[in-house]
Amino acid sequence: MNLPIVCLCALAAFLAPLALPPAPASGADTIVVSAAASLKSAFDEIGALYATSAGGPGPAFNFGASGDLMAQIKGGAPVDVFASAAAKDMDILDTEGSLLPGTRVSFAANEVVLVVPSASTAGVTSFADLTKPGVARIAVGNPKTVPAGRYADEVFTNAGIAAAAGPKLVRAENVRQVLDYVARAEVEAGVVYATDAAIRPQDVKVAAVAPAGSHKPVVYPIAVLKRAPHPEAAKAFVAAVRSEGGQAILARYGFKAAPAAK
Repeated sequence: MNLPIVCLCALAAFLAPLALPPAPASGADTIVVSAAASLKSAFDEIGALYATSAGGPGPAFNFGASGDLMAQIKGGAPVDVFASAAAKDMDILDTEGSLLPGTRVSFAANEVVLVVPSASTAGVTSFADLTKPGVARIAVGNPKTVPAGRYADEVFTNAGIAAAAGPKLVRAENVRQVLDYVARAEVEAGVVYATDAAIRPQDVKVAAVAPAGSHKPVVYPIAVLKRAPHPEAAKAFVAAVRSEGGQAILARYGFKAAPAAK
């Protein structure tokens, strides 16, 4: 296994729980939005859309693994809005009564894909190919905190390759770190979201899409926190995400529409 990667993963795992969102600017309704790392590109644009509509400052974003962000919120971080890459992390806060009632909603969906370096010659065209001798390292998110890591484990189990792939896994602390490892060809393959692969087409290529039913649906929920310092501004940001303009931005980055509520 690549020693620098192991060191980076260990350092990131140590620092992640300590990193708190930036404090709102004094005297301004600057909201803090903690969001899954896979949302960064789209949310940066939606933040600008929100600022234009609100006529004030844009959000202060804190991007990271959904599980780490959830832990920060539980620890008292001054967060206005939380957007997760899986229901599980939002469910924990919901169960504990940390969400402002009536503000939770699913706003996007995604696909799980297997990516390889753009110049790869390993012959990986399916998840089953990860068992080949030429594949020594597979980057995936840490399933304890990264939803994409949990989805990857589900896909491996469903494909019957969990045991063979296990010794090859390089655990990353968020999905964008997985993407970086693959883009730099430090690993032979990695599991990310389709939207992540789409932002670096010159560095990575999609080898396979996880089959339908091979993992839990990738649905993104968003909510305002009950102790949000700026609840009204936070609601306005959620409205921007759900607006026609916000949904168009998400679609442009490859996100799918969220399934209709039942």
